[in-house]
Amino acid sequence: MTIHAITNTTAITMDSDRRVIENATILFENDRITAVGSADEVAVPAEAERIEGANMISLPGLIDSHAHAGHGLTRNLGGGDGDAWFQACEAIYTRESTPGFWQAEARLSGLERLKAGITTCTMLLGGGADHYRTDTVEAGNLHCEATREIGIRTMLAVGLNRRPFPKAYRSLDLAREVSLSFEDQLEVCGELARANRDFLNDCAGICLIMPVYSPEDFARAPEDIRRMCRAVMDLREDHGLLFTQDGHRSGSIALAEELAILGPWAYLSHSVDLTPEDMAAAKRSGASIVHNPSAIMSVLGRCPAPELRDMGVNVALGSDAAAPDRGYDMFRHMAQCLHYHRRHFRDPEVMMPSDVLQMCTIDAAKAIGMEAELGSLEVGKKADIIMLDRRKPHLYPPMMPLTTVAQFANAADVDTVIVNGKIRMKNRQTALDESAILDAAASEMDAALSRSGLTHLLVE
Repeated sequence: MTIHAITNTTAITMDSDRRVIENATILFENDRITAVGSADEVAVPAEAERIEGANMISLPGLIDSHAHAGHGLTRNLGGGDGDAWFQACEAIYTRESTPGFWQAEARLSGLERLKAGITTCTMLLGGGADHYRTDTVEAGNLHCEATREIGIRTMLAVGLNRRPFPKAYRSLDLAREVSLSFEDQLEVCGELARANRDFLNDCAGICLIMPVYSPEDFARAPEDIRRMCRAVMDLREDHGLLFTQDGHRSGSIALAEELAILGPWAYLSHSVDLTPEDMAAAKRSGASIVHNPSAIMSVLGRCPAPELRDMGVNVALGSDAAAPDRGYDMFRHMAQCLHYHRRHFRDPEVMMPSDVLQMCTIDAAKAIGMEAELGSLEVGKKADIIMLDRRKPHLYPPMMPLTTVAQFANAADVDTVIVNGKIRMKNRQTALDESAILDAAASEMDAALSRSGLTHLLVE
């Protein structure tokens, strides 16, 4: 058994007491934390491999609760034209993407997340409710395999397109047209769930997703939507899966409760312009809300994250990455969250650094039902630990570590990343062939653009 000791560090534990420990020692053996405390409290075994933590802030691995597979390659298309960008994503994902495209994107986004200190992420397999790539298991399995290569965790959200069906796709080998039904996608989701079960140890897991339907949508096709909801919930129960949705707003959460697709196993992204009934439904059901303060939906509407938290609703933080205006830097999204709500209330103390850090550690772990395993530095939990190099002008003087992390740090400050007790990055160096990952990403995107005739979207 290998024992590691992080010494002389400042530890932000995010435990139940929210301890911040100066001159801390963190011990972990294999994949589990075995001690966290001050140097006076924790003795370092003679055989331990030491990791020097001086000038470092150590904290739990960050959890990004909402992002999109595919967007890592397409993020630079379209400039400021959001409609053109969404249309390009749909065209590429459904008709012009190959196994190489999905593999290259998974490796690129995984590398970006690793280097940003994100040890766990929920990734939607496609760009939205009209183009999930669940016509076969291939794209999903490639993403899960890339997750294992990179060494971080992905909860891959796989699921169903928006009605009506069938949907027109082109096969991943580009050889044939595919008419995709709801039942086809449901079957593929089940196959992916059976193949990728061990999220905690194997680092790849599956959750289900289906479109958000508004009250107006439901009024047009109530029986069809009820039938699809029942089928998705049956599959969820059969496999014990989590369930997520992308884009709640204005009455849709209350409708989701009526449709019996909410519970403590559900986490709902964006959730802007909520009605009082929506907020009450989230509270009653035990569902979590994923706030994406940097996303376009948070420009067009407002997620009442502070109000929901005051009600006792669990609120996590998501990047909604990647996109033309945002990436996987959760430090940026923490700071954005603070300013977003302080500006709304015109009150600089509406949310505090500890609140937003909680939303991408322990509260995010709770959203995926893993608060007993992830999200804090505590004995018995998984050794998912990141270390920030604070010996930098923008992080000095060395004081107030919570404020430093939530308001001044950025992804490039992450020095060391440990997942499942394995050191995946140290001194910002990984064991991965980073140049090959970058080159493959560029090559695959060039090929997709050439096939789709969308090179005109490469604008400054």
